[in-house]
Amino acid sequence: MAGQARTARKILVYWMDGTVALLALSFVAMVAAMTVERKMTVPHAVVVGVCLLGSCALYPFLLREAFDTRPRPTAKLVVAGLLAAGAVALLPPASGTGTSDGVWAMVMYLWLSGAVLYLPMWAGICTGAVVLGLTVTAVVVITHQPWQPVLLVQGTMAMVMSVALWLWRWLWWTIRDAHDSQEAKASLAVAEERLRFARDLHDLLGHSLSVISLKSELAAKLATRSDAGAGKAEREMADVRRLAAEALAEVQVAVDGYRTLDLDEELHGVRAALEAAGARCVIDAATADLSPAARALLAWAVREGATNILKHSTATRCSITIRDGALEMRNDGVRVPVPTAAYPLETVGEARSRAGGERGGSGLRGLSERMAAAGGTFAAGPDHGGEFVLRAAVRA
Repeated sequence: MAGQARTARKILVYWMDGTVALLALSFVAMVAAMTVERKMTVPHAVVVGVCLLGSCALYPFLLREAFDTRPRPTAKLVVAGLLAAGAVALLPPASGTGTSDGVWAMVMYLWLSGAVLYLPMWAGICTGAVVLGLTVTAVVVITHQPWQPVLLVQGTMAMVMSVALWLWRWLWWTIRDAHDSQEAKASLAVAEERLRFARDLHDLLGHSLSVISLKSELAAKLATRSDAGAGKAEREMADVRRLAAEALAEVQVAVDGYRTLDLDEELHGVRAALEAAGARCVIDAATADLSPAARALLAWAVREGATNILKHSTATRCSITIRDGALEMRNDGVRVPVPTAAYPLETVGEARSRAGGERGGSGLRGLSERMAAAGGTFAAGPDHGGEFVLRAAVRA
């Protein structure tokens, strides 16, 4: 998603750069044509060209400064405005047609559209009114055209250019805020999971370790007394060993699965996590008739499949289907063009023999061993349609 947001910003900015470059070329062509037609002297044309090109050349820098934030007006903004005003003031006398006068004045509205990004709305409106009034006055005085059509044409250009660029930046801010919101949701989900895990460990170990500590102290005191005290100390130490074994087992359960995974909760959490990361998730799951053991195994498969998507793919779409104990997860985030498995797939027998009745490994391989130990099947890898597919089946 971060790459998509940066790409959107580049497209918006470079599109505006290209528009300004085309406008600058049209200005140069207009100045050259007027010089050839002897409507302007060469020195006059040079001064006008410098003003026009100087204002256009500063515009991309102004745009980049104001695209992500609303900065205070800078010296570059003032210089660009003076150059644009100089170009309008140097309009050649009316030629009788007046066809190029409106295009020439666009340089002033180009500057105005950039200035709007630096100013609050009320200040931008006031600045626009002043710029429009001065520009219309200059065009009317120099070209001797009626002020009513000049005001209509110039006012339309000023409003369209200023509002368009303001909306351009607003569009980028919307894209950026949406991206930041998705990152915040993902970070919040991770933080909540860490908090829940810490709370589970505290609940599991707090009581057991307190009792172990007390019984150890008691056993140490009893061991210094008579033979009867030694017997009691031995019983207390047996309790300590039992409590320590129970605490270790509870910690292993917590680390493996945060106690017991619930399939419906896992599906809900996976959908939230994937959508927060920008991937649309569609779930079609029939879970009511599954046994608790099957639900737990499929919950593990759903969690690992979603983790694999978030960590190793660029998916924008994911579907999860569960029918009769068979899970299928598909996503379009495959990064390799050929249907090669994401990891060396094993047969169920190989995984069971290597697992030795205990869960080992991590990730997809660990999930394969877990499924094999429970008598299920598992496979994962890209298919011929260009999607990554994870399939797991257990006895319902």
